[in-house]
Amino acid sequence: MKSSTFINLKEKGMRFVFLFCAIFSILALATITVFLFISGTPFIAKTGFFEFVFVMKWAPLADEIAYGIFPMIVTTLYVTALSVIIGVGIGLLTAIALYKFCPKKLVNPIRQMINLLAGIPSVIFGLFGMTVIVPFVRDYISPNGVGYGIFSASLVLGIMILPTIVSVSLDSLNSVPSSYYEGALALGATKEQATFKILVPSAKSGILAGVVLAIGRAIGETMAVIMVIGGSPEMPNSLFQSVRTLTANIAMGAMELRGDALSALIATGVVLFVFTLLLNISFSLLKREKNDKIKKKESKK
Repeated sequence: MKSSTFINLKEKGMRFVFLFCAIFSILALATITVFLFISGTPFIAKTGFFEFVFVMKWAPLADEIAYGIFPMIVTTLYVTALSVIIGVGIGLLTAIALYKFCPKKLVNPIRQMINLLAGIPSVIFGLFGMTVIVPFVRDYISPNGVGYGIFSASLVLGIMILPTIVSVSLDSLNSVPSSYYEGALALGATKEQATFKILVPSAKSGILAGVVLAIGRAIGETMAVIMVIGGSPEMPNSLFQSVRTLTANIAMGAMELRGDALSALIATGVVLFVFTLLLNISFSLLKREKNDKIKKKESKK
């Protein structure tokens, strides 16, 4: 009786802990959302949505004040897209190599070393990019002699999202039944064909989830980007040009701007929040649509 009572109390205690964590997470998200929209939406309504989002000039301290964030939006899209292409390309191939083409004894040590990248502070990545990547890009890659810009920021972010891509992709590949691989080999497929044409497509749902997480990390990164992208609020015309992302714009002005300028930064956060939300919803709908198609095919069979 005593042991069963203790177990029941323990289960109730853990339920309370889990419920508290879930409620706290929801409240935290709700609080941040309410703060952003209450503080930022009035400024967007006052300035005008199209003037705020699509004007190409950001000059909150100039004689002719302008709060256009369109250059930062375009820069954010460029940096995110290029960093995800770099990170997903390298990370997915790394996960595949660890899954089937790497000696078993080396898989865990290599995976742990890659996971260590996730524990390095972003400012260290920024310092590495500023002292190593930027000079290298300036001296050997950039056609105009400028090392700061979208390309350098994308390289740094590509390295930063590697642990997410590798870890999620490797777990997804490990969850694929081994019979898929063995069946492909039995039908005459090579090891490479079985891996890339059978295993990787079977794990695409988990790999896509890793891509979504990587995109979220790339969009939200601030400190490392500030240190290697330059910081000029200009429209990007080149990968090798000093520009500014939405997050960098918020961080660079948050400590010195006041009044309407500070409200403009909070409104920038609203745009970034909505953009990230729409991106996640789009991936969720895409994933659901693919699952529905798979279920329809299976039901027809």
